[in-house]
Amino acid sequence: MIDADVIVIGSGPGGYTLAAKAHALGKRTIIIERDNLGGTCLNRGCIPTKALCKSAEVATTVKEAAEFGVNVDGVSFNYPLAVNRKNEVVASLREGVATVLSGVEIVRGDAVFTDAHTVSVNGESYTASKIILATGSRPASLPIAGAEYAVNSDFVLEMTSLPESMIIIGGGVIGMEFASIFNSFGVRVTVLEYCPEILPPFDEEIAKRLRMSLKRKGIEIVTSAQVTSISSSLEVECSVKGKIKNFSAEMVLMAVGRTPVLPTGLKEAGIELTPRGAVKVNDRMETNLPGVYAIGDVNGLCMLAHAAEAQGKVALGLHQRLDIVPSAVFTMPECAMVGMTEKQCAEQRIECKIGKATFRSNGKALAMGEPDGLVKVILSTDDKLLGCHICGAHAADLVQEAATLINSDMPATALSDAIHSHPTLGETVMTAVEAAISISK
Repeated sequence: MIDADVIVIGSGPGGYTLAAKAHALGKRTIIIERDNLGGTCLNRGCIPTKALCKSAEVATTVKEAAEFGVNVDGVSFNYPLAVNRKNEVVASLREGVATVLSGVEIVRGDAVFTDAHTVSVNGESYTASKIILATGSRPASLPIAGAEYAVNSDFVLEMTSLPESMIIIGGGVIGMEFASIFNSFGVRVTVLEYCPEILPPFDEEIAKRLRMSLKRKGIEIVTSAQVTSISSSLEVECSVKGKIKNFSAEMVLMAVGRTPVLPTGLKEAGIELTPRGAVKVNDRMETNLPGVYAIGDVNGLCMLAHAAEAQGKVALGLHQRLDIVPSAVFTMPECAMVGMTEKQCAEQRIECKIGKATFRSNGKALAMGEPDGLVKVILSTDDKLLGCHICGAHAADLVQEAATLINSDMPATALSDAIHSHPTLGETVMTAVEAAISISK
């Protein structure tokens, strides 16, 4: 039996950052990992998709180069090279994770719970006063006939050739990012989304703006589409507003979210799960078993890498606010959000003021050739920033200013009073806030 202060199961962003912090606090820390360091985010999620997003962005820039006075002839796209670059980026960052974990004992293998506070790996038993589950999630699938004919995100990130056409089932973050990427590479893309609008958690106006932008780029997007089956010939049948429709393509990608990965023996150890199969935790990320915690995708609270890192701090007893979590979609253009949506304010009967600013009226956006964008902010009647929603170039970076303001509980005037560099895209956020503040109470 090997005794430690902290055992972390899983080395994704939540797991490895928590393990490194625990070690820095002087605790004997063991991290158990059955696969590559870095978890889903680094190996099969955030990072590889962002690398492909950059390749897609470059491809789009080259195609539109003439608009900027640059004549480009004889250019071709080499997808295998883009995949190689993606793999190199991942490998480099994986080495970085190993460096971050210097001093932390890394145990390779599957962790199996043998009792409430003991796990076994390759026949060796480990125990600790604090065990943290950070085992992440895997691609989910619809319970429909022929689901096995669809591929998932893990598959498409490893393929080295492109299909001529692709149907993507799911218009959430994963589905829309892949739709944008493969459309830029010349793949004919059709997206089938069950909800009335893509990106269900996002502000409806922002989601609609992205949908219209992607449609102009040639992506077919069908909303209110309930997929019922997939045939062996890759014909997808779905019900669209009461009518049966069929779509076919060379490849079908299932992008309907993710499901938690649970260590073997978890249920037998007595750890409670939610009705959706995630590990149930309290506001300290602790399970029903004292000393056993769960962070990140496995608890199902917020399936974002940075949320997992923040939850890890809470599990260690450090201060961290968890209710303000920005999120982004790396489509072209990008979308990002933080805080409440206009619909949420209406549902909770919160009086609010809306301010907007378009990229088309921003000098930097026009100079960049990125006029298609909108910033929408939501303020309380006493000018506190409740939410910020952006569709446009670098939205993921722009939203952070608003996230910091909301997290600090500062008045919106703190943002509008700050001098913003000109010309910058950040001026759009300032302009939107000023527009909301100017509305009479």
